[in-house]
Amino acid sequence: QVKLVESGGGLVQVGGSLTLTCVGPRDVFMNNPMGWYRKRPGLMSELVASQTAFGDTYVADSVKGRFTVSRDNPKNTVVLQMNSLKPEDTAVYYCAAVGTGTWGQGTQVTVSS
Repeated sequence: QVKLVESGGGLVQVGGSLTLTCVGPRDVFMNNPMGWYRKRPGLMSELVASQTAFGDTYVADSVKGRFTVSRDNPKNTVVLQMNSLKPEDTAVYYCAAVGTGTWGQGTQVTVSS
């Protein structure tokens, strides 16, 4: 069973930063765009940011200028750097191989005001 494993979530104050890291199998990373989704209470899941193996990047308007996504292909990792966090960023964040149905277990991010 393919596994993506996230780490780095937690509790942070408004304006703070967190770094989420996802690691998984090499073939998943090499063959697919890797992304971060989030599920906020009462809302549908949304794609926050993603990056292809060639470096093409997508960042949602809601986090643009605050979040960045990067991947280290030799290490099979994708990182979501989250700065200037807001209470509305509170969510469970999931790493995924975009379009494949391969997801991590999720990590909780809570931003307190």
